[in-house]
Amino acid sequence: MSDGSKDKWIKIKRALISVSDKTGIIELATKLQDLGVEIISTGGTKKVLKENDIHVIPISSFTGAPEILSGRVKTLHPAVHAGLLHKREDEDHLKEMKEQNYKGIDMVILNLYPFEQTVQKEGVSEEEIIENIDIGGPTMLRSAAKAYHYATIVTDPSQYDRVIAELEENTGSISYRTRQNLAREAFCRVAQYDNAISDYFNCKAEAEAKEDFPTAININVTKVTDLRYGENPHQKAALYKDSSSALPSLTKAQVLSGKALSYNNYTDLEAVLSMIMDFKNPFAVVVKHQNPCGAAEAD
Repeated sequence: MSDGSKDKWIKIKRALISVSDKTGIIELATKLQDLGVEIISTGGTKKVLKENDIHVIPISSFTGAPEILSGRVKTLHPAVHAGLLHKREDEDHLKEMKEQNYKGIDMVILNLYPFEQTVQKEGVSEEEIIENIDIGGPTMLRSAAKAYHYATIVTDPSQYDRVIAELEENTGSISYRTRQNLAREAFCRVAQYDNAISDYFNCKAEAEAKEDFPTAININVTKVTDLRYGENPHQKAALYKDSSSALPSLTKAQVLSGKALSYNNYTDLEAVLSMIMDFKNPFAVVVKHQNPCGAAEAD
């Protein structure tokens, strides 16, 4: 790929939409339809789009193969992955695409089955957890992200507004820089997703073996906010969270008053939280520089 590709805008002509979280998808799909984009979709997403007067081509019509096994196999087809991965400037690739009667896909909009949310549900069954391990989604995500020179991968509703804005400002085209950034975010998302799944099975195995500590811990965190400053005023710091964890966490806390918190504030609060977790009765403590200055426990 030549350096000139970094200045290349890609016109979105065909998009595949398959989302678990339907937030904002009608607005994005409506914008694509208004721009003349052909929309392919699957299962429940297809139903929602059609109910909102958006013309949809079923994935089975695009691939020539039915959705099977109660939806477990929908997008795992060469027509989808060739449509994303073929090099648009490679004559041999273009010849093969024509011979197979495959069409290019310029955008994929998907979010994965809610595995992290499912494992945190009280009383959830193992069967429900297993059914929420996405297979086709991460596979398609990786194909679209790898092909960012030619295709756009959109993986979260929080990205929709910037994608819509760029489409509107550039007559339905997406820039190289945006495609690259979205690909980076997509690979981060699938890594986080796989970590959550492996952590679930690690914890399950350790519990069954009655071990106190897991043999491996996967760490994949996302940024919550920048902090006021780091350990010293001239240093920078940021707060990150493990979205897959169901444990009590400062990332879930609400600041009720006062200034934005610094790194040192959070280390003090972490010391407090660690102490609280050792008590069953109501407990209060005053902490400075991670040292308790006074503490009390009562009914």
